[in-house]
Amino acid sequence: MLEIQRKLTNTFYAILALPATGMGFALSIQIAVLSWILNSQYGLDIHEIGIVWAAGPLAGIFGQVIIGLISDKVWFWGGRRRPFILIGGTLAAIMIIALPNIGAINDFLGIGSILAVAIVVALTLDLAINISFNPTRSIIADVTPDGVPRTKGYTWMQTISGFWGVMAYAIGAIFGNYFLIYLGAFIVLGFSFIPPFFIEESKELTEPKKETESIEVKSKVTQWGELFKLYFAHGFSWIGVQTMFVYIISFIQQKLNPASETETGQIISISFLVLNAVGFILPAFVLEPITEKIGRVKTHLTCVAIMAFGYYGIVFFGKSSLILYLLMAVCGIGWAAIVSLPFAIMSEKVDQSRMGFFMGIFNLSVVLPQLIVSLVLGYFIQQAEDKNIIFIISGSTLAISAFLWLLVKEKFVLANKS
Repeated sequence: MLEIQRKLTNTFYAILALPATGMGFALSIQIAVLSWILNSQYGLDIHEIGIVWAAGPLAGIFGQVIIGLISDKVWFWGGRRRPFILIGGTLAAIMIIALPNIGAINDFLGIGSILAVAIVVALTLDLAINISFNPTRSIIADVTPDGVPRTKGYTWMQTISGFWGVMAYAIGAIFGNYFLIYLGAFIVLGFSFIPPFFIEESKELTEPKKETESIEVKSKVTQWGELFKLYFAHGFSWIGVQTMFVYIISFIQQKLNPASETETGQIISISFLVLNAVGFILPAFVLEPITEKIGRVKTHLTCVAIMAFGYYGIVFFGKSSLILYLLMAVCGIGWAAIVSLPFAIMSEKVDQSRMGFFMGIFNLSVVLPQLIVSLVLGYFIQQAEDKNIIFIISGSTLAISAFLWLLVKEKFVLANKS
């Protein structure tokens, strides 16, 4: 074991975050370009785009649970999570390159359906991301103790991952989405292959030694009641967030009236750049210190409520791209919490030896809402004359999520600092 891991230094937390960062970068590419490329290059309408987006959640339902369960029990290539990070990263890089070549793949294979090929490529990309995402998150819980170190692991994960997510949207906005796709494939591959060899995994999933005596010993009993409260609260957050990710293109086209498809793509990229800029700055530098004072659940529900207000603000005031960017910064406060704090909260309510499995189950609170957004809400959004409905849905579901987080209990213990 390297000394940086033994001492849990900031350098180690940064390295530990890189595999999840690689998958987050792949996801950022998908969010930035998938709807845009399907609409502008292949002419798919908003309902067809929703069907393509449904491929990912379907992959997640099976992928993360199965991979999590398997990775809890196996050991090869020098690790429990490492093999799946390597395999998923390689496959994700290949599928990213396939995105702008869907038409060529369709012609080469003689399938005769752009929609069918797009679904297969999106499904494979999401399956690859899901193969890796579970292990990249589980490994953080595997090698960090409960309490402040665990929270720090996940907030650092989001800060590092969020920074590179911002870079993805910046690259797309400045150099174009095609440049982002090809450069991104190499970044995903590098972050998936190099860092895992600097992280030593234990063959036995045992309880890590506590940082301080003031942190209580974690129960081995899974708190199912609390988990279901957490799942529902997190699920409503993701209905709102996914609605924004998939259908913001329709809002921009109707309300901001961009001059070209290129300008539409740039507005999407800048919007998500701003969202992720706030999302990467806050977790390690703002949210983590706040959680030490008031607890993770209170911090999280406050951020989610602020995001709901940001979405409603877009409905009432989002008449220009500048206002959209400013309100996206407000929404970024909630985004920073959604992609970091729930993992730390959930990880201390389950049996440590089954962390991969429970990370997979936890992912259902993300992918099932995504399916609802793609297969149910897409039809209503397409039929609606006023595309403000997109952010009305987002704001309402985030408000419900904030209320449900009030029901989640947390045994908050202040860690002593020496």
